[in-house]
Amino acid sequence: MIEKNNTITLKSIKEHIEISQKVVESMIDNVTAVASVCALAIKNGKKILLFGNGGSAADAQHIAAELSGRFLIERRGLPGLALTTDTSVLTAVGNDYGFDMIFERQVEALANEGDILIGISTSGNSPNVVKAIEKGNELGCISIGFLGKEGGKLKNICEYPLIVPSSTTARIQEMHIMIGHIICEYIDQESF
Repeated sequence: MIEKNNTITLKSIKEHIEISQKVVESMIDNVTAVASVCALAIKNGKKILLFGNGGSAADAQHIAAELSGRFLIERRGLPGLALTTDTSVLTAVGNDYGFDMIFERQVEALANEGDILIGISTSGNSPNVVKAIEKGNELGCISIGFLGKEGGKLKNICEYPLIVPSSTTARIQEMHIMIGHIICEYIDQESF
């Protein structure tokens, strides 16, 4: 039994390392550009709003917490908001307008021109993430997609689509957290 589990563990770790290397080879310039854009927005008093479904919702909350609390250094709290956490808003909007609009309505209510929107979708096709990015684009927000697979619909509507070169959801999510942490570290180093 242990040998079989070791095989599964080793396979997952090797896949993680392989995808990490692909990210380095194909995405380093784009990740650096996005981190720079986020740091500049924070310096200019803008917010970072994050959203996604399921594991991507958890990732949005994780990165928002790193910004609002702290990441690597002691600093003031930064305006990082996960649009996945307010159950009253989620259920009211979901009930009154439909699940596809739960993030769009919050973007409409909270986002201002120049704010950063980070839509997280491993497929790039989540309708509620697509609608929120479209609304943010109308408002003059800077749209970033943490995506996977082929990038889906979001690759064509995000100003900065970051497409993890994998079709395995778990590996995509691992890279999304890594990219989010890189952005947080960049903000810490550039802003403070």
